[in-house]
Amino acid sequence: MAAEREGVDAVAGARAPNRDEAGVEFGRIVAFSDGVFSIAITLLVFGLFIPEGASNLTHTLLNQSSDLFAYGISFAVIGKLWLAHHRFFAALARFDGTLMGLNLVYLSFIGLIPFSSQVLGDYPDGRAAVILYAINLACVTATFQAQIIYSDRRGLIRSEAREVQHRYAGPVNFLTALVFVVSIPVAFLSTDVASFMWLAIFFVGARLSRRIAGASG
Repeated sequence: MAAEREGVDAVAGARAPNRDEAGVEFGRIVAFSDGVFSIAITLLVFGLFIPEGASNLTHTLLNQSSDLFAYGISFAVIGKLWLAHHRFFAALARFDGTLMGLNLVYLSFIGLIPFSSQVLGDYPDGRAAVILYAINLACVTATFQAQIIYSDRRGLIRSEAREVQHRYAGPVNFLTALVFVVSIPVAFLSTDVASFMWLAIFFVGARLSRRIAGASG
């Protein structure tokens, strides 16, 4: 059964363009993806605003704490997502139209992060704002997980990188998606706890990311 599945994967992979043979097209996909990431991470700063002529600048800055929190966590999230996306595309041997479509859906949710981040900064104690942000990030991680699963099943990932995707990258992304999904019902009880759950991802993810780097090195 396993041999039959490998045969199907090989046939499916053979029909997809090789990234080395279609270097220009593959490069455009990566460049477009990087462009969306760079624009999204730049737009985050527009959520920070100091009104002109503020009488007490210190007090005004302190009132920006929720916006600064939203900026900081969103910058870290997008940076982490870009690193994961970079590693994933580096592991690809081939690509096809379906993967490109999944990547576009994924990027559509990346482009939404500045909006949900600004809403979170403006309404830090608002349950709807926390839930919106959690849904946005859950959709991001879920669509990225879909790319990983599809590429693995269609034999698009380099053979030497498949074990890393199976043992580390896939589970790390699945865990991240799970945390954001679980934080949605938690937000109904406490928005602060939901926010702390997001922060925990970085502590756990940092250790797992080092294992990924060590396994792929």
